[in-house]
Amino acid sequence: MQKISPVAALAILMLSGNATAADPGLDLVAIPGGSFVTGDAGGDANEVRRRVSVAPFSLMRREVTNAQFAAFAALKNHRTEAELRGSGYVWTDRWRLAAGADWRRPQGQGSSIDGLDAHPVVQVSVRDAEAFCAHHGLRLPSENEWAFAARGPQSLRYAWGDVPPVQDGKQLVANFGTEPCCAADDSDGYARTAPVGSYPAGRSPFALDDMAGNVWEWTASPFPGKPAERVIRGGGWGNNPYCLRAAYRHGNPPDISLDMVGFRCAGPPS
Repeated sequence: MQKISPVAALAILMLSGNATAADPGLDLVAIPGGSFVTGDAGGDANEVRRRVSVAPFSLMRREVTNAQFAAFAALKNHRTEAELRGSGYVWTDRWRLAAGADWRRPQGQGSSIDGLDAHPVVQVSVRDAEAFCAHHGLRLPSENEWAFAARGPQSLRYAWGDVPPVQDGKQLVANFGTEPCCAADDSDGYARTAPVGSYPAGRSPFALDDMAGNVWEWTASPFPGKPAERVIRGGGWGNNPYCLRAAYRHGNPPDISLDMVGFRCAGPPS
């Protein structure tokens, strides 16, 4: 029988019946409609600055955790694409396909999420993320919604402001990697994922946690010029400060799973 942690067991009780966006553990934050300047003049070629408007919506304050996903998977008997495929991508000095890697074993055989209930779930594909969100009557955010929630109408360069983070062990604002690109770094307290909400000094203008670092997040938007890929945003535990900029974007095939990519759900305005 599959072992269920106490936190996940409590989450299952909360999910029993018809789950809705009112589930308290999802902690949706109302994001008002508004406009901002997307892109970054000092960034990549695909970060052209332009003014974008978004309608009001809501977004989870924090990334979906292992406990939340475990409750959903148990209740709905959901098997992730990594589980069905029998492998997922793991970051070392580069991305490597690891046999047996899935959300329960993020780095493959021999790894586990024991004791990591409050850490963000990883090794989930777009299909897996959309299934979780849909179960709660929610969806993945669009790229523009995600970016507005991360940088606000001020169009900040990072979620917390315009100053890049440093690994000095002092005023920690995010869980990220080495300052030169790109490797895991435990100077911020965690070599890989951290419990969601561990860096309150790095909250976005709308008081959202981990909009930079911890894990990349899937969005609902196709990557420009690559319609078969989905945009991921936010940077992760193995990235350098450049990749944590609110304008930085990357495209991934929607069916792959990685140990540095998770998600959070969006919904209608509250």
